Amino acid sequence: MALEAIKAQISLLMEEMVNQPEDISEVQEQLREKLREMRAMGLPLPADLVELEARLDSDLDASEA
Repeated sequence: MALEAIKAQISLLMEEMVNQPEDISEVQEQLREKLREMRAMGLPLPADLVELEARLDSDLDASEA
């Protein structure tokens, strides 16, 4: 998948997080999947998304504790 298509999908996921917070865990997992796709393709990851991913992971760890 082209970089621009992945970026567009990530943008839609971010909008979904804001507009439908009740589905946030599903959206978070979809975001993580898109970042994994980018890593697998050797694409550079935007720093803000890497930071967001780290925050989502820490939030998940905190909620599981």
